[in-house]
Amino acid sequence: MATREEQFHYINKGQEDELECHGFKRDKVKTSVTAVFALCTLGLLFLVFYWRPEWFVWAQFTSCAPGEADVVLLRTMDDYRTWSKERVNIETKGSMHHQISLLETRCDGDTHQLQDLPTLSVDSSPDKPIIQGGGQSDDQSSRYFIHHCLKYVWNAEKQTFEKVRGLDSGMPCSLFYTLRQGLSSPDQENRRSLYGDNAITVEVKPYIKLLFYQVLNPFYIFQLFSVCLWMSDEYYYYASAIIIMSLGSIGISLYTIRKQSEMLHQMVESHNTMLVKVCRDGEVCSEVTSTDLVPGDVLVIPANGMLLPCDAALITGNCIVNESMLTGESVPVTKTPVPPQSSDLYSPEVHQRHTLFCGTQVIQTRYYGGEKVKAVVVRTGFSTAKGELVRSILFPKPLNFKLLTAAYRFVSVLVGVAMIGFTFTVAWMALDGESVGEIFLEALDLITICVPPALPSALTIGIIYAQRRLKKQGIFCISPERINICGLLDMVCFDKTGTLTEDGLDLWAVVPTKNNSFAPAIQDVSQLPLGPFLTAMATTHSLTVIGGNLSGDPLDLKMFQATKWELEEPGSEESTKFDMLVPTVVRPPQTMVLLHSPDKREHPYEVGILRQFPFSSSLQRMSVMTRTLGSDHMVVYTKGAPEMIIQLCKPHTIPADFYEVLMTYTESGFRVIALACRPLENKVRFLQAQRMERNEVETDLTFLGLMVMQNALKPETTPIIHQLREANIRTVMVTGDNILTAVSVARECRMVCPGQQVVEVTALPPTDSTPPNITYTVSTKHMEPQEEIKGGEIAVQMQEDTVDVDDSGDQFHFAVSGKSFAIIRKYFPHVLPKLAVGGTVFARMSPDQKTQLLEVYQDLGHYVGMCGDGANDCGALKRAHAGISLSELEASVASPFTSKKNDIQCVLTLIREGRCALVTSFGVFKFMALYSMIQFMSVLILYGVFANLGDTQYLYQDLVIITTIAFVMSRNSAYPKLVRQRPPTSLLRPPILFSVIVQIAIQLAFQLGAFYFLLAQPWFVPWEDYRLCNDGSMNVTVNTTDINATVGPTLKPCTVDYEDESDQGVWTYESATMFGIATFQYATLAFVFSKGKPFRQPVHTNWLYMLDLIILTALNVWLLLYPTEPVAYFMELSQFPDFTFRLWLLVGAAANFVISWLTEVLLADNNALWKWLTSSYHKHHKKKYQILREELLYDKDYGLPVGVIRPQGTGKEINSNVGHVGGTRSGSIDESDDMENSTYL
Repeated sequence: MATREEQFHYINKGQEDELECHGFKRDKVKTSVTAVFALCTLGLLFLVFYWRPEWFVWAQFTSCAPGEADVVLLRTMDDYRTWSKERVNIETKGSMHHQISLLETRCDGDTHQLQDLPTLSVDSSPDKPIIQGGGQSDDQSSRYFIHHCLKYVWNAEKQTFEKVRGLDSGMPCSLFYTLRQGLSSPDQENRRSLYGDNAITVEVKPYIKLLFYQVLNPFYIFQLFSVCLWMSDEYYYYASAIIIMSLGSIGISLYTIRKQSEMLHQMVESHNTMLVKVCRDGEVCSEVTSTDLVPGDVLVIPANGMLLPCDAALITGNCIVNESMLTGESVPVTKTPVPPQSSDLYSPEVHQRHTLFCGTQVIQTRYYGGEKVKAVVVRTGFSTAKGELVRSILFPKPLNFKLLTAAYRFVSVLVGVAMIGFTFTVAWMALDGESVGEIFLEALDLITICVPPALPSALTIGIIYAQRRLKKQGIFCISPERINICGLLDMVCFDKTGTLTEDGLDLWAVVPTKNNSFAPAIQDVSQLPLGPFLTAMATTHSLTVIGGNLSGDPLDLKMFQATKWELEEPGSEESTKFDMLVPTVVRPPQTMVLLHSPDKREHPYEVGILRQFPFSSSLQRMSVMTRTLGSDHMVVYTKGAPEMIIQLCKPHTIPADFYEVLMTYTESGFRVIALACRPLENKVRFLQAQRMERNEVETDLTFLGLMVMQNALKPETTPIIHQLREANIRTVMVTGDNILTAVSVARECRMVCPGQQVVEVTALPPTDSTPPNITYTVSTKHMEPQEEIKGGEIAVQMQEDTVDVDDSGDQFHFAVSGKSFAIIRKYFPHVLPKLAVGGTVFARMSPDQKTQLLEVYQDLGHYVGMCGDGANDCGALKRAHAGISLSELEASVASPFTSKKNDIQCVLTLIREGRCALVTSFGVFKFMALYSMIQFMSVLILYGVFANLGDTQYLYQDLVIITTIAFVMSRNSAYPKLVRQRPPTSLLRPPILFSVIVQIAIQLAFQLGAFYFLLAQPWFVPWEDYRLCNDGSMNVTVNTTDINATVGPTLKPCTVDYEDESDQGVWTYESATMFGIATFQYATLAFVFSKGKPFRQPVHTNWLYMLDLIILTALNVWLLLYPTEPVAYFMELSQFPDFTFRLWLLVGAAANFVISWLTEVLLADNNALWKWLTSSYHKHHKKKYQILREELLYDKDYGLPVGVIRPQGTGKEINSNVGHVGGTRSGSIDESDDMENSTYL
């Protein structure tokens, strides 16, 4: 028997998808007992098991070691701790060569060992673990299970299940070149059995199957129970109406799910089955189906390109690739081979410029000498980048939305109330001697009254209306349940380029160097002399000619077009002048002659680009190796971030005023690019150049100058940021651009207001002599005085409603670079939350860092929105509570919302519509809850006197009143102004609970008042007396001499002849009274709970709703005061003999309306009152970010536990020895005109 520690282990430990894995073996005794209980419950037990899979396993299986399990229970390690079960399969094969190197490649030893590694078998060296069955001594079988489309195989040595990985884990880059001859056929077959088909299969389930899964939802099961109960009670009409409404709701859901499945299926099907050429058994190339590909296969990329069916590492040639599916960026990207001599471990994320990703389109290929362009398959199926994207859509993370949690709690309270009524009904009717069948029918009916079966349909209708309104405004939604969450957003993160600013960059000027000093800025590039600077501009790019047009990165395109040079692709005779084929040739527009010694021959000035080191976001630069026609040496040109380029340049070539000039441009909002070059030695030839490492090439550069690009703000940006700020919604910039440029744009769009400080946070990693440290630089440079703010603009309020700071000039904003963010996250994780709370600008952030930042904000309690143009924002868009993509490309599939308009106006629209939808959902939920409680109380009062409402009366209330109101109540549009006040986040907030409880009490009071007022009437004879009289138990006479009104079809003592037994207790004064008062209460609460300002348009703008309320009120008045005899008969109404009594009931209904409305307006919706009442609670129950924000605002040292103030005047690098280190304090203070005197703790 396994010990408790052995019975579970962790899978994917330390990763985002970490799981707790428990093993179970089937127990025959438990299974038999469970089967008996399932038969006794008519299969309902298995329905419960469907909802709770862990119960299914616990009921039929016994805990065991995972290696012996028949079934595994998996539990997520996030806040939700959700369970799932998977069956363990056993695969048997005569000769299995499944090697753990495919799961975790560990490469040690010499070249021969590396060469043999991809074909390691179970007979390989003992230091390599083997996949085999748990507890088995042979290697003839392996245990595995499939979870979320990924395969997990049992590793007997490590005693754990491991995710099957390809060659993307622990594989040295140099090893790929040992695989260039391809796999042998046996090895390919073995790998095929391990990895399975290379396909991303998205099943498009038939409607009947989707319907089956949909109706198993607990709400729909309860609806089914209610319908069956009503049918047995001959309540056919409303049961039919509920069936129609539910079918409509289910139909819409099925259509949405099916459409999404079809869209995903179409997105992946194009590359699931296609013919590809691979090299196997040496250099033999053959065509195979793409589903047969396995990691290690060598894929041949045709010259005219292809759609990639897998992830592959490029080993020969170059590829021009369109990666819009993954990044949203339609600009072609150049892919180059994996570094052949590099010992770095390969990672698709780190080496993405050398990786061809599944689903991307190779437009064209290039190779020197006409050889094949080859790539080694590293990942297949759902393990690919596209597979991960599809999996994230198929298995999204659960939403932490308080409305859903509170809704279930609210329903559970209603169930509790229903059980009280159930118990009362059973006891009361049992004492009266009713039959068992009748008792349970009436008691169960009470449960269906208390828990409204139409609730899911009513809430769904509201979401549908919101989705339609968004669609009309150009915002498409693939995750409708997130619309309500948009109403809770209190922070929005924005990408900069293409989101806040225009997509394109314009070349504003160039600043070349002369004699190691900056020359004056030149705005007309044509005035530049022919030389290294101009040649660098013409060559440091990845442009290509597609369809006769230049295509590539917009920055590269603007830069090259400014030179007016010509670009020629390989293939023409002219390109052979360089002794061998080269990818690209560039030349000036006019024929220019350059004389070369020693032969003094004349050559046209043409530059061939021999090799390209693509732009890397982690390195922040790109380089090219070139040779000028007729020259005897090669030249390296490099372009990149100025901060990075100067680290690679010879110090004496850098102008002394470099930092001052750089800051002049960056603080003015320009994007600055640095250029540098390096002539290579004459002895470096073409083949040697192809083998050189990047770090060998990009060193000892000569600084050439700066290129200044202008990126203008979109005209809508600043007004929208201002509106968000006024609405108390925090805005943050998360960009890959330079930090100074980002700060300038933040000031320009008023994320950072005039008079406010910017604190630049710089973190340095540990060195041999110093530990890691953080330094803070406070700058007031370029700050406008606060009094210059225009009347329509207000300073950013960095505090929440609970914090009030009078001197906004003391406010500040942190600016953090991606490099510092990574260091702080690693070495100072306790500082990161405060930096996030005070941070406004996060620059040079990688895609992963953007996602990590959003996770920090979510952990602090923020509801975070993310708006990006799709390029490098996919992860953050998926992670945010509400991701808004401004790209309509395939990358928008990863985002819940996509805007057709390419500006951030959609953020305002989405928040307004989200608030409207959220408040509408609360109103509908409250109305449906009160509707059920009103009917529940009415019926319970009638049950007390052995009376009931008639079927027609139920039908009128449920179908005519409730259903029509539910359909039109949600039609109010969003209020056009985004206000500072925020909607409630939960149904359990005190104002909402107060509203519900007090309104229930008010309705109950008026129902009891009407009932006892009826009892006080001189003409009234209780129904109990009639009932006993008709049973022959007593004889009653009624004095009617005092009745002045004409008696219509009223009940007479001992003379009622019921047509049907079910009519008993319906034709009563008690039933008519409770029916009359309840119908008015429904209309009253429908009006009271329809909120208008500040989140929705006033209720009168919803003309269909107002028309419905007017018609319903008129019908109610008519049925109460004077219905015609046929109508009274049809409605099963007993008419009151005294017309004055009817008028008093109408007066009571009017008083009910006034009191309910005043209670809601003056008390429930009184924000000032509730703020005062709950101030003590909120003072001691604040969110994390509120606590940290107060610390930052009231702490003169910004509340930071580390650091030292440094001046920002020279812009020079901060001395890393001056910062706070570890847990000690630094007392260093510098004084400057550009900083305030203070000491950081």
